[in-house]
Amino acid sequence: MFCNQEFPMASDMSDNSNQTMDMNQGCNQSIMSCPQERCVHKEFHHTIEHVVPINTRIINHHIYHHVYKPVYTCCEENVCSETNC
Repeated sequence: MFCNQEFPMASDMSDNSNQTMDMNQGCNQSIMSCPQERCVHKEFHHTIEHVVPINTRIINHHIYHHVYKPVYTCCEENVCSETNC
């Protein structure tokens, strides 16, 4: 912020009235401004595995269907009768 160039004092300026004095000549002075803030939003995506046990239960249903198949048989009966004449 400070410049190394020396400027003439007021008593010296009266001697050089025709000479214009530039205060910034040969000096790079910076003016400090109020600080500014930038806000950057970043997103970080994380994959988190959740282990969910899934059990498969198999239930066997046995269903009985009763089907009737007729089996034909034959029998013979002899009846004897006596007549007394």
